[in-house]
Amino acid sequence: MSRWMLLAVPVLLAAGPASPDPVEGLAGRYYAQFANGTVTGEKYTGENVVEIVPVAANAAYVRAHLDFFNGHQCDIAGIATSRGATLVYRDLDTPLPGEPACVLTVSQAGSSLKLDDGNRGCSTYCGARGSLTNMSVPFASRRPIRYMPRLKASEQYRRAMTEWRTGKPTS
Repeated sequence: MSRWMLLAVPVLLAAGPASPDPVEGLAGRYYAQFANGTVTGEKYTGENVVEIVPVAANAAYVRAHLDFFNGHQCDIAGIATSRGATLVYRDLDTPLPGEPACVLTVSQAGSSLKLDDGNRGCSTYCGARGSLTNMSVPFASRRPIRYMPRLKASEQYRRAMTEWRTGKPTS
């Protein structure tokens, strides 16, 4: 081994482990059911679903469907890029005047997959009682996506891929 290699080893070891790759480390389908209801007292089962599909070394398709009280929902889909151990989706649509841009982060936070739009900039993707601020789904619910051909044929996936490739909103 050369002298330079011997000198480089301690430097590389001191740098510590690389950040986990969120594209591969978060890939899969997350699912949770819960008791939900309406203002009239009707009861039903709510569902939260998050799908993460790698599309490049540093990018993944992210789709979230979250249920809230009284039938309100959040539905959002797009291509997020990795930043450290986090996936970050930036909506290409121009926000309404005076409103913040939609920036959604997806990361593992302990035993949860956390979604957060921080400034509520993604609220246009939600009904009145819905929010993408500090939402979570159990990380242990992650499973492989077994319906990949159907997912990739969906309108949400095709629209997200077109926006990502062109850098222009499709709406």
